[in-house]
Amino acid sequence: MRTPLKAAAHTLTALALAALGTTALATGAEAQPAPAAAHFGAKPLHPGTARHTAATTNNTLSVRSAGTQGVVSPTPKVYLVFWGSQWSSDPAGVAADMQNMFKGLYGSQDTWGTILDQYCEGVAKGTTTCGTKGVHVQHPATSPLAGVWFDNSAAAPGSATATQLGAEAGKAAAHFGNTTQAPNLNAQYVVLSPTGTHPDGFPNSGFCAWHDKTSSSYGTLAYTNLPYIPDMGAGACTTFTDGRMLSGIESTETHEYAETVTDFWPSIGWNGGGGEIGDECENLDAYVTLSTGTFDLQGLWSNSANKCVTHG
Repeated sequence: MRTPLKAAAHTLTALALAALGTTALATGAEAQPAPAAAHFGAKPLHPGTARHTAATTNNTLSVRSAGTQGVVSPTPKVYLVFWGSQWSSDPAGVAADMQNMFKGLYGSQDTWGTILDQYCEGVAKGTTTCGTKGVHVQHPATSPLAGVWFDNSAAAPGSATATQLGAEAGKAAAHFGNTTQAPNLNAQYVVLSPTGTHPDGFPNSGFCAWHDKTSSSYGTLAYTNLPYIPDMGAGACTTFTDGRMLSGIESTETHEYAETVTDFWPSIGWNGGGGEIGDECENLDAYVTLSTGTFDLQGLWSNSANKCVTHG
């Protein structure tokens, strides 16, 4: 997630760097300004040394608000937004893969998503164990994939700003008919940028993806900036080294999905000493077989287990 202060710092730094020139990507892609590391909780492109896998008091997640809206997403609904006419080219097969992953992420076969149902909203600030109190995240009984939109009316920007990404989420809300706050209390809009683009400075900015909220005429919206991670090659954004090209984007999107569910309008939801539920466990991935295939799902922090886990 991003804090407003850090987001502002990111923008100022990016503008300053743009005035000085650009930095070429090591991969030979189009040169982009190198933004500051301004996304608190954003998943890094390459995992560092193993951390946050052992139980510590510091890792325990606690709720940052007693609110009854925007803390968690009790009944998650995912809207995949494939932004831009460039999606006519999808060399890694990201579009089909993301749809299949969410089509299978429910029910008894999804033992990963059950990690999330221990977290809730409507409890006292500082709560670490919901018990039977509050409104809990519900494990989906059917697919959480609520809609798919290929917004191919125009090309996506080569280097979309955070403001442009938020605006695309607003367009998606209108497209799907979510034009009041009520349906947007559970909707998360995943804005997927096409191959060859650099949303918010990706990859020079060092993140795999991030999630945030934005104000719109339809209420506050939760959205994710999900770049075309396979452009970075196998091994980026995953702990697996088997050369599978889609592992990194699967791991990243499950990281952001879980963080959006448990910290819906950041950062009034669940956070710990190492960040959000996915930040705590960015060095733990597992292949999980769902009804629609086998996918790389990132580990999540479980207060009930007091450690990072890949099964609830």
